[in-house]
Amino acid sequence: MDGLAPPGNGDADERGSLISVQSVQPHPNTLTKLVKRLRALTLQLLPVEVDPKDLVAPTSQIITPQVISAYKAAAGDFVEALPYCLLRARAEFMWEANHNPADYDENYGRAIACEVLARRVVHRTAAERLTAVLSTRYTHTQLDGDESDPTSAMEMAIDAHCTIFLSSSEAQDVVRALWAGDLVQRNNEKLDIDYIPYNETHSGGFFDHFDPSRLSVPRYQNMFRIIIWLFYLVAYSQAVRQPVERLSDPTYTSTLDEWEIVLYIVGLSISIEDIHKFFKLLQFVTWKAFSFWNVVSLVTDLLLMAAFTLRMIGLSKNSDDSTRLRIISFQVLSFVAPFIWMKIITVFDGYKYVGMMQICVTRMLRESSIFFALLSILGLGFAQAMYALDAADGTTQAPSSVVNALVQALLQAPDFTRYESSPSGLLMFYFWNVVTAIILLNVLISLFSSAYSEVVDDAEAQYLAFFAGKTVSMIRAPDSYVYPAPFNLIEIIFVSPFEFWPLKLNRQSYAKLNRVLMSIVFFIPLTLIAIYEITPRKKDGWVANWMQGNDHGDDDYAESRDPEIDDENGLSISKVPFMELIKVFPNTAVSSDTLLMNEIRELREQFATIARKLDDNSGQTQ
Repeated sequence: MDGLAPPGNGDADERGSLISVQSVQPHPNTLTKLVKRLRALTLQLLPVEVDPKDLVAPTSQIITPQVISAYKAAAGDFVEALPYCLLRARAEFMWEANHNPADYDENYGRAIACEVLARRVVHRTAAERLTAVLSTRYTHTQLDGDESDPTSAMEMAIDAHCTIFLSSSEAQDVVRALWAGDLVQRNNEKLDIDYIPYNETHSGGFFDHFDPSRLSVPRYQNMFRIIIWLFYLVAYSQAVRQPVERLSDPTYTSTLDEWEIVLYIVGLSISIEDIHKFFKLLQFVTWKAFSFWNVVSLVTDLLLMAAFTLRMIGLSKNSDDSTRLRIISFQVLSFVAPFIWMKIITVFDGYKYVGMMQICVTRMLRESSIFFALLSILGLGFAQAMYALDAADGTTQAPSSVVNALVQALLQAPDFTRYESSPSGLLMFYFWNVVTAIILLNVLISLFSSAYSEVVDDAEAQYLAFFAGKTVSMIRAPDSYVYPAPFNLIEIIFVSPFEFWPLKLNRQSYAKLNRVLMSIVFFIPLTLIAIYEITPRKKDGWVANWMQGNDHGDDDYAESRDPEIDDENGLSISKVPFMELIKVFPNTAVSSDTLLMNEIRELREQFATIARKLDDNSGQTQ
């Protein structure tokens, strides 16, 4: 290709690119070579360190429309795979940045450039091809020669937390379509996943929308989860009240209360769901995918399991042991309350305010790892020092007493009277208070402050990236039939046995079994979903018009540019045409430096024209 677009056949080349990608899946080696070519272009584009702000700016002087066209031309007949390859190049630059600190800034700038270019390329994509560009799965050849797992540009951006790419309007259009179920998954001949519009497979009838697969729609999953979790909180609140309400009941020590049964059944189903997620994370991702909320879920499940075990053992013992174990069981159960109320943040994180709260908490805890690492090292050192001072006279107290004293000092409640008899011990205790209260806690405050400011400064992009990840994670699971907790227990009992030999069913029979069972179990939710989807909703009602108004500034509203009015006095608004008005507007699509350079270039051309004319005139005179 000699130029960016051969003259006269630009449209034909664009159509040829679309046809080739639609009909032929690019070979992994092909995409790997394209990624290498894009990396080579980026190295030429950014040979030195560049401020990332200069790359992200809409009027960037580096990533100009001409540069975007050059990258599109570099993809040849695989323009639709260009965002995927650019994000793959971004991942490679980030790997090099993290493993080569000397060139971190250079490689980080190149990674940001690739992400910005991917966003700009998607922005130039036709609306009817947007879903295919973002959701088509590709593979590339890894360094060891194996093929990578199939993934799409959207999934790669989510895995790499590409806030610039995911906050684009085009990416969010696809995310909203997935969230609402307007785009659904279908398995193709290669058993891979394709995304197709839901209205292409279903008509507008009630029974067409009464479909068990609609339970896998993220929006309905989220609603279902909120209802179940609120019920879970009610069951827990009632269960912990039973020691007071049933204390005089003679059967209390020998039987479980109804609310206890409900609590442990729902808790068991949620625990099974969490364990399933843990295994899937280890199987399909890595241990790095575990987050703070996974730890909260694990602790909650372990506490519930311990409380249930103690309660069951207590029911089988005599009256004295039963009473003691029952008390211990409810004491353990009381520790569950902070965790299940904390997890309510993850249940309502589909709402922007709660989602931003979760992002802030997660980022703060991630940044606090430095504090806890220093605290652990210093804590071990001071604990050993205090124990050595205690053992100097040949007798020692319990090590737990030393730990207790250090923890109390860390929580701003030091007991200085404890070491009054030992000047050296008191001096060491003073050092511990100075280190923790003055140095470490201020380090923690500064870390929390910087983490919060980073999130708030980029709040919109952070939330949009988080929401995209939440949406895709709900449909990314390999399960074809979704049984939300606590109904996953029904799946385990009535469906799971038919997945294994000798009861294993064929694909059609297994699908029929699931559809029949889900239609019975989820009859009420599926009915409500079908009624909701077939009910026409006016998008231009008077409430929406009053609250939001119509988008009269859109380019599609030609009547808004030069409106015509019927005035009895012959008055008019559009005395000056719209196109005449905007001629005096500055061109905000390019930077002021670019405008200045363009004007200088035009002046040069004018001077060159004048010089040629002067030369011609002087030649004729002679």
